[in-house]
Amino acid sequence: MKKLLAILMAAVMLFSFAACGSADTDSGAAGGKDVKVGFIFLHDENSTYDLNFINAAKAAVEKLGLTEDQVIMKTNIPESNECYEAAADLADSGCDIVFADSFGHEDFIIQAAKEFPNVQFCHATGTKAHTENLDNYHNAFASIYEGRYLAGIAAGMKLNEMIEAGEFTAEEAKMGYVGAFTYAEVISGYTSFYLGAKSVCPTVTMDVQFTGSWYDEALEKEAAEILISKGAKLISQHADSMGAPTACESANVPNVSYNGSTISACPNTFIVSSRIDWTPYFEYIINTVADGGKIDVDWCKGIEDGSVALTEVNENVAAEGTQAAIDEAKAKLADGSLHVFDINTFTVDGKKLESYMADVNTDAEYEPDTEAISDGYFHESEYRSAPYFDVRIDGITTLNEKF
Repeated sequence: MKKLLAILMAAVMLFSFAACGSADTDSGAAGGKDVKVGFIFLHDENSTYDLNFINAAKAAVEKLGLTEDQVIMKTNIPESNECYEAAADLADSGCDIVFADSFGHEDFIIQAAKEFPNVQFCHATGTKAHTENLDNYHNAFASIYEGRYLAGIAAGMKLNEMIEAGEFTAEEAKMGYVGAFTYAEVISGYTSFYLGAKSVCPTVTMDVQFTGSWYDEALEKEAAEILISKGAKLISQHADSMGAPTACESANVPNVSYNGSTISACPNTFIVSSRIDWTPYFEYIINTVADGGKIDVDWCKGIEDGSVALTEVNENVAAEGTQAAIDEAKAKLADGSLHVFDINTFTVDGKKLESYMADVNTDAEYEPDTEAISDGYFHESEYRSAPYFDVRIDGITTLNEKF
């Protein structure tokens, strides 16, 4: 009887263990410990930039089966000591991971990382993780320049269509770009967008108007209106509100937006949008911590990895053949036959750029420290995740300077 009872108990224990293992697998989460994660967002859902992060965070935690008490989201956290306080509060609340989404959050997140060594701190768009040498501080970005280049192709196709329709001449093919700051991130973005357009519309030029703010709807709308008044036939942006798209809709000027489709508000002018999809990164850091692994110091993935995405092309506004042109370039990016910053496709002061020392190891003086050009192209986001392409190329005119 005792022997039979022991066999039955062993069978029950084995069944229970198998059932628990099966539950972990079915949840989509890693098979390690439960993880609590805190998110810090600069703004809220009204910002297209932050909404993109918020949606990705929700998608990741849902896919991994995290419960409500395993996730804390803090919105409208400014780039000030309030960010450090928010990070410290999340750590004190038991978060294993704290993530912040804005460039100006970085120093405050580093401060928190030094104070809470058992918590993993992850930061988007930052530049200092690879030089801080903290085991619990990490930067992440994506090769969004690929997405902007493809969106630029859509813009160039639209310009060609308007030229062929007699709306303006090839020499008048000017685009406008609303930029937040003169950071490398913004310069890299508007340059890749321009090069994408130039690859199909070789006469294109572009004006850039800076706002000095990541999110200011009035300033972004005003910037777009200035660009239109100076002859821009199409507008794109690296700023976070609906200011520029709505200005385009009012003026009936085609628009390539950022961080998501604006087709519902701007059905007559929206063409396409590129964005970083942060869902893969959030899944990666949560699973890595759950499994007891080590998060990459600098993480950067691209369009082939699902970390850079384009919306569907608005066929009612886009030029015929736009999707096919995007698909062709995307395939070339994937097989390495196309590089966004190919030095044969642009000049600086009329000359090919054969060498460029980039400021990769950020310091107070922004001193160049790394040769970024080899094999015929500028190697963006390979030596750290955040962009460091800050070259001012021919064909692009900055109308103002706000840092």
